[in-house]
Amino acid sequence: MTATAFRALHHGRAAADPLVLPGPWDAAGARVFADAGFPALATPSAGVAASLGYEDGATPPDEMFAAVARIARAVSVPVSADVEDGYGLAPRELVGRLWDAGVVGCNLEDSSGGILKDPHRHADWLAEVRAAAGDALFVNARVDTFVRGVDDPARAVARARLYVAAGADCVYPIAAPPETLPALRAGIEGPLNAIALPTGPSPGELGALGATRVTFGPLLQRRAMAALREIADRLQDPAARLPGP
Repeated sequence: MTATAFRALHHGRAAADPLVLPGPWDAAGARVFADAGFPALATPSAGVAASLGYEDGATPPDEMFAAVARIARAVSVPVSADVEDGYGLAPRELVGRLWDAGVVGCNLEDSSGGILKDPHRHADWLAEVRAAAGDALFVNARVDTFVRGVDDPARAVARARLYVAAGADCVYPIAAPPETLPALRAGIEGPLNAIALPTGPSPGELGALGATRVTFGPLLQRRAMAALREIADRLQDPAARLPGP
């Protein structure tokens, strides 16, 4: 599937039927999600980092792109990659690395080192990414205001509008409280990405609040590791049997 076809998955959706994109952290997990029938996948940088033995944000770029490439090769459905803040790469090089990895889209953050970037300069950089990629890459512009202590939805909307004007296909106000989604939806043109949390609304409920697509960040990888810890604990008992499939 091309970026154009992936882009089409984000449009014409019913309010309570957002595009649900599981986040595989390795090739085996990607195959599980693809075999389950999901039409596309979106890698989480934190989940991939954990699978490679790194803290979130500490993965060397070459290792991240290699991991993403393995995931994309493992499945026939399109894959979008979280590549954090672009690793300081020039737009043309970043786009080339993404294409070489075989992905159709990417997440790009608007903070670095825990600090929000100047939104106008970031919008200019996104415009350069769009110019380098043309229509052959789906750009999901992450808005980090809520995770950086700025709780006013209007601030997120202002940044999102700049990024949409720069050519972003979707905006992702990560960790936006569910009750802010209607205001974000009203103020932002185009697709809106929300994150599903274990104690929060379901993907369908997030869609009804205004989300076009729903992702999970590293939560699925962490849930899988919790299940593995439960198995490890059981195996400490010499009388325990190996859990069935």
